[in-house]
Parts: sequence; structure tokens; C-alpha cells
Amino acid sequence: MSAIELYGTRIPSDRERRLIQLVAEGMKNREVADAIGTTENNVKNSLRVIYDKLGLWNRVELALWYESRQNQPGPTIN
Repeated sequence: MSAIELYGTRIPSDRERRLIQLVAEGMKNREVADAIGTTENNVKNSLRVIYDKLGLWNRVELALWYESRQNQPGPTIN
């Protein structure tokens, strides 16, 4: 399965995919920031960009989006 088939035309960057994974694991913004070596505000801003890019509204939708792609055949977003 190609990335376009998996994500549509709005493909998250590698850094965005890492952030998505950490949020889907239940980490808070501060924990995500510590894990990827940035600030909490940067995480908040990045999440807004990701929500807009993927057409999502919140962390719950993002986690569900992530999980739905983990169960599909082909490449994962890890």
C-alpha cells in the first residue's frame, strides 16, 4: 500500500509521525516535548498543524487516526 493510499494526499513528515505516535500512546504535551527535544508550545503548534493537515479536531481523533493505520497492511507510520 502506498503512502497516498494510507494517508491521502496530506502525508505527515517524519517528525510529525513521531509526534502522532507519542500522542497516540497517551503522552501529555510536556512529555512529548521532552521525548522529542522541543518545547511544549512547539508541540501545541505542531499538533494544530497536524490537525489541519489531516482534517482532525483533537487528540482523540488523532489517536484513532493513528491506530486505524497501524492495523492496515503495508507500511506503518512508525
